[in-house]
Amino acid sequence: MGPTRKLRGLAGVLAPLLLCACAAVAPSGKQAGATPAPTASATIRPTPGTDSVDVLLQRMTLRQKVGQLFIVRPDALDPDLSQEEIDDETAAGVCRMTDAMRQSLEKYPVGGICQFGKNITDPQQIAAFNGDLQASSALPLLIAVDEEGGRVARLANNGAFDLPRYESALSVGETGNPEAARQMGRTIGAYLRDYGFTMDFAPVADVWTNPENTVIGDRAFSRDEQTAAAMAGAMAQGLREEGILPTYKHFPGHGDTAQDSHDGLASTDRTEDEMRECEWLPFLREAQTAQDDTRAIMVGHIAAPALGDAGVPASLSHRMVTDILREQLLAGEDVLVVTDSLAMGAITQQYTPAQASVQALQAGCDILLMPAGLAEAFEGVVAAVEDGTITETRLDESVRRILRYKQQYAGLQVAAEQ
Repeated sequence: MGPTRKLRGLAGVLAPLLLCACAAVAPSGKQAGATPAPTASATIRPTPGTDSVDVLLQRMTLRQKVGQLFIVRPDALDPDLSQEEIDDETAAGVCRMTDAMRQSLEKYPVGGICQFGKNITDPQQIAAFNGDLQASSALPLLIAVDEEGGRVARLANNGAFDLPRYESALSVGETGNPEAARQMGRTIGAYLRDYGFTMDFAPVADVWTNPENTVIGDRAFSRDEQTAAAMAGAMAQGLREEGILPTYKHFPGHGDTAQDSHDGLASTDRTEDEMRECEWLPFLREAQTAQDDTRAIMVGHIAAPALGDAGVPASLSHRMVTDILREQLLAGEDVLVVTDSLAMGAITQQYTPAQASVQALQAGCDILLMPAGLAEAFEGVVAAVEDGTITETRLDESVRRILRYKQQYAGLQVAAEQ
């Protein structure tokens, strides 16, 4: 175990309740020289008979609650960077923690960080960076990355890392053996854990039904829905076995679209019956391969006119997120719902950062991923709660779910009353 440290308070009201310990993550030995990142944890002693997460929730300020909704690029914490620089993959990325970033994290206490290729230089750097991010946060962070295997793998495709590489998810799916996908998940999960990550934006659960779709293409496990479901479920199981939260993407299904939602709104002409028989199968509980089926689901910026809300991205649609995904398909399963990046063209061409964040929360999403302007999005959600556009009950619903997931995956520890 690493040294015990006092938690930087969520605010004076929380200081008596929270203690934080840094625990070094034991390396697997796969990457020589990697410095394991510490994981922050909070210990709460609740009133007997009271749910301890609710104890924490009741003592959080509005800004602390709103912060938990956001996962952002680390660059968004650097006050010297413009939004254009933050989102530019060719621009230099933030690769270490600074005092200015710590101050931003205090002002905008976000719930998580997503690392990109430009934020990762070598094994020692990313382990130290993730550790410093955790040490600077009052509550444990979800630290995520797009590590699908294949062409989207921020660490494995970096030449500074000696890590296993996969040709594609499609090539794994072609084996017809879900065990191959589970081992893929375990392999990726093990090295992500060693470098201080807690969440993977994988597996891709899309069914590649449109051969002209190159946005997904071989990132999908299969053109067959049953195979895609089995493989995605098995990869997710492998990630969970290594302590990494899997994220199924991109509901309601990106495999049939011709557009790239990075550039503009994607759309599918599939009917509800067609999607139930194909695109939605990998997202169902029945597709899970393990008793522990905790997971996140990423909702894409995909319009489905045949299902209503014409022209509205699924990520901002109450019908798609709440009525269909949560109530019909998941039937009450406690899944963490994440938007796709709110800095994509599909969103920024139609909505301001505040509008998109508020509407995504109203739709039923829990995590607001990388808005195109953290300060504007953050203050927009705060204002929406203060003026009643979003009820505090609705806000608490998502924050409570995030905290429960952090108990399992991010080191948030809840102690029983002594």
